[in-house]
Amino acid sequence: MTAKPVLNRAQFHTSVAQLRDLPYSRAEVAFAGRSNAGKSSALNLLTRKNRLAYTSKTPGRTQLINFFEVDAGTYLVDLPGYGYAKVPPAVKAKWEGLLSRYLQEREALVGMVLIMDARHPLTPLDWQMLNWFAPTGKRMHILLSKADKLSNSQRTLTLRRVEQELAALDTVTVQLFSSLSRLGVEEAAAVVEGWLVQAPRQEAGQLQAVE
Repeated sequence: MTAKPVLNRAQFHTSVAQLRDLPYSRAEVAFAGRSNAGKSSALNLLTRKNRLAYTSKTPGRTQLINFFEVDAGTYLVDLPGYGYAKVPPAVKAKWEGLLSRYLQEREALVGMVLIMDARHPLTPLDWQMLNWFAPTGKRMHILLSKADKLSNSQRTLTLRRVEQELAALDTVTVQLFSSLSRLGVEEAAAVVEGWLVQAPRQEAGQLQAVE
């Protein structure tokens, strides 16, 4: 029986800016989200480490793919935030190329956690991420973050609406989440740990970069 990964074992491993520098990996779960949606806070809470992922009040600061090792060859991957208007066009284009190829071609990637602000879910850029990843057939789990800023009735309505809009994507699950109130943290951790423990033990998994 495969040992269950424990997210609080996560330690920083490496940062990469190009696909050819991706490390060997048996299995990894990527965390993606619009700039300032609460991605870094979610990673810190799920791993029970306050400063594992750098949180900044300046959206768009993270420009690298950051790998955090949970067990040997098993990673949580923090992707660059997207959608920040002040990022120069050339940098934006580079991010988009990096993100799209990583999500579509990385063999070791077993699933993606997509963080959306519960007050503004399913933006056009969120749909872009979904459309990049859905054709792989791999699992996606959406965290509707900052849910503490909504009333109970607003939370229920938002969750229902997002689930309805994504009903055609049978690989997607959705939940409410708040780093501040810890709403949904156990549920989210169970999803990520479940994906990692179910991953096949592959010998390959490194995407070769195209020059």
